[in-house]
Amino acid sequence: MTKLNQYKSFSTMYNFDTGELDPKGRVITRKLSHMSEMYLNQEAAEELLKEDPLVYEVFNVEVPETIAHIQHCVTILYPGKVGDEYFMTKGHYHEILDRAEIYFCLKGKGQLILQTKEGDFDMIEMIPGSVAYVAPEWAHRTVNTGDEPFVFFAAYPGDAGHDYGGIETEGFVKLLMEENGQSTLVDNPRYQSVE
Repeated sequence: MTKLNQYKSFSTMYNFDTGELDPKGRVITRKLSHMSEMYLNQEAAEELLKEDPLVYEVFNVEVPETIAHIQHCVTILYPGKVGDEYFMTKGHYHEILDRAEIYFCLKGKGQLILQTKEGDFDMIEMIPGSVAYVAPEWAHRTVNTGDEPFVFFAAYPGDAGHDYGGIETEGFVKLLMEENGQSTLVDNPRYQSVE
């Protein structure tokens, strides 16, 4: 028997009420304190840190991180803002840059923010039923623009990895803010090419 055949097929249950998986798998919890410096309005971030709200959780199905397997997870991105900037995921490139990803929105609404290392930018609206394709070499981040949890399923090659790098310090070329009750893209004054 080959090493690959040691792994059996299996299923994981998705809870439509809570957004969680059963079994939960490896859970990543991101509070504001894990990413407060990523928001533009640092005064608002410092004030909100007193409560240190939960920004998002990721429920990762546990499979080997190799090309033979497909990593998959569910993310619950909670509603909220830091100043006028919506709660968001940290965002990342894949460590193996030519790996793609699929996002499927299950609940809530938001935006999928994308960019290349050259600064090309794109944004895809996510509502329940949306299936978004993240092409190779594009960084990706999700933003909750609604007033309920934004829940989505993701699947990607097992060896893709996550490269947070410059995203943690400079962010994306554009920020998604609420202005006059509307979601508005603005230039990110901290952005510099991550090349």
